[in-house]
Amino acid sequence: MGEQCGHLDQIREVTPSANGCEKCLQSGDRWVHLRMCLVCGHVGCCDSSKNKHATRHFHTTAHPLIQSAEPGEGWRWCYVDEVMIASA
Repeated sequence: MGEQCGHLDQIREVTPSANGCEKCLQSGDRWVHLRMCLVCGHVGCCDSSKNKHATRHFHTTAHPLIQSAEPGEGWRWCYVDEVMIASA
């Protein structure tokens, strides 16, 4: 963990967009784990979830950084550099 990521300057002070996966809540679907975009605060479901909304958000917006939104977890991931980042 802590490998090089060239996108840390994109991290913003964000507020979660929803109290669950934003898109799954809208469609009535379920999720496995939650991830929050560190650029805009979008909350999406993980890649173990059927819809993979967090990764879809990355592909739509090019926002490279997410953080686990699960209680007790603070890890971060950069989609572009494919590295885990130590949480602040």
